[in-house]
Amino acid sequence: MIDVAYVQRMARYNRWQNESLYGVADTLSDTERKRPRGAFFGSIHATLNHLLWGDRIWMSRLAGTPRPDGGIQQSVSTYDDWNDLKRERTMFDAVMVDWADRLDPAALCGELTWFSGAMKAEVRKPTWLLVTHMFNHQTHHRGQVHCLLTQAGGKPGDTDLPLMPM
Repeated sequence: MIDVAYVQRMARYNRWQNESLYGVADTLSDTERKRPRGAFFGSIHATLNHLLWGDRIWMSRLAGTPRPDGGIQQSVSTYDDWNDLKRERTMFDAVMVDWADRLDPAALCGELTWFSGAMKAEVRKPTWLLVTHMFNHQTHHRGQVHCLLTQAGGKPGDTDLPLMPM
């Protein structure tokens, strides 16, 4: 089981890593960010769109934030404009940190039931497991973006959790 300190640390890690990756992606042209690169979601831009969508879908379940439109297939094209995507990412990272800071430890002990569009079924799981999954999902796709940015000539910063500034 996880505790609130873990959630707070991971929310800040998410924000720190997004700032790093978006900073590097910002040095690329729009064409380069949207270039198909063989990743699961194709491009840097599409993967970052999916990542924001994924955070929003999980936070809608965990914190009652607005549910994003569409499903996984539409998640890659939520924001076509780079500046819109960057703005929304920054704003939502603040939402996630605020949620983590206000999280009641008892909330992690419960269970969550939701309808999974991906599985086409109702699912019930421990809340702590789903919060862990949300952060793991972020790390997985940010790792893909890190690799794509490196292949494009970018130099993303450190990703090691112990190196995160306090």
